[in-house]
Amino acid sequence: MDLRREWKALAAIVAAFVLSYHLPVDALRDSARFTGAVWESLYLVRWYAREHVLLCLVPAFFIAGAISVFVSQASVMRYLGAGAPKAIAYGVASVSGTVLAVCSCTVLPLFAGIYRMGAGLGPATAFLYAGPAINVLAVVLTARVLGLELGIARAVGAILFSVVVGLGMHLLFRREEREKAAAQAAMPVPDAPRPLRQTALFIAAMVAVLVFANWGRPGPDAGGLWLAVYAAKWWIAGLAAAGLAAILVAWFGVRPLGMAFAAAPAAILAVVLPNDPAFAFSAGALGLAVVAVRSGGETAGWFDASWGFARQILPLLLGGVLVAGLLLGRPGHEGLVPAGWIERAVGGNSLRANLFASVAGALMYFATLTEVPILQGLIGAGMGKGPALALLLAGPALSLPNMLVIRSVIGTRKTLAFVALVVVMATVAGIVYGAIF
Repeated sequence: MDLRREWKALAAIVAAFVLSYHLPVDALRDSARFTGAVWESLYLVRWYAREHVLLCLVPAFFIAGAISVFVSQASVMRYLGAGAPKAIAYGVASVSGTVLAVCSCTVLPLFAGIYRMGAGLGPATAFLYAGPAINVLAVVLTARVLGLELGIARAVGAILFSVVVGLGMHLLFRREEREKAAAQAAMPVPDAPRPLRQTALFIAAMVAVLVFANWGRPGPDAGGLWLAVYAAKWWIAGLAAAGLAAILVAWFGVRPLGMAFAAAPAAILAVVLPNDPAFAFSAGALGLAVVAVRSGGETAGWFDASWGFARQILPLLLGGVLVAGLLLGRPGHEGLVPAGWIERAVGGNSLRANLFASVAGALMYFATLTEVPILQGLIGAGMGKGPALALLLAGPALSLPNMLVIRSVIGTRKTLAFVALVVVMATVAGIVYGAIF
């Protein structure tokens, strides 16, 4: 019997009993704030399910499954492994995050995929931070709405953070990383299941669907390329999906007739309901799953891996979003924590203000680009420039749902270290920025 494990279980049971015994049900029932917070949590979960699960997470699960099945372990270890050259590993990790430009939850399946394939802890966490933090559109929007200097500070800080956070994680757990590198060096190099060119185009098609299906609406004064891409986003995503279908038929053994039957409902819904592309997208995702399973072989393995990531990650994310909504509410709405507390706590440029902004940003859930209007309101309410940068550097990369999933992938100690590094560095960056500007 593992006594340590049993004592932990006993402590959890006792804590749950004490909480249940003293639960202030009557007071909570009559509390308008608690009732409002419960509704906020439900609204936030509904919004998250509508805006992020289908368009963001479903493609990310398929991409993560493809990485774990079709990308050779030797390739991952060569560029991101514990023994890979640091310049290559961290360069690839940060550039990959820049290209994807996803939110803190969408990056999780991809992070889990490369980490389980043998990526070193440092490069993997650099990728984990870079994906949501180094978002070109978000940086441009920050510069336009909140000022050029804050936009530049966000861009420079996020790029540096992705590397420093990864190096910090590597140093904190360097003994484990050395053991991992030694084990990887002793492993036989398996043959890749197919040419790298085919796998790269296959994953690139899914990444294109992910990126363009989630291309955000530009601001009212935007123009040029961003506006043109937004106007054509579903056409581009559709072409990428068609390319994915062609790749599956040409290289992965999927029968053309089966692919045609799977794609037909999505094509019909795209024509019948052009103003509500979510229906066509749903039909396409379902058809892709059916084709993958029925084709058997490596495509069935791809679906199994994708479903494994969804089964592990999705419940934790939805539970985390529910708790975050209960505590903090939706943007512009209050949960159990009054918004006035936050506004009063982030004024000035003190250590307390910057630390509070970093911690609050780490706990809150920010969908891509929503942090900018939220900060605009907080700055108008008296938020200091330093805390504003601290929240920008900690918020998009972390959230309560995000932390729950990271813990399930790398464990409690590494998750706490990752969160602490991001919070401390965001706090320091906020203090320095606030002192200069």
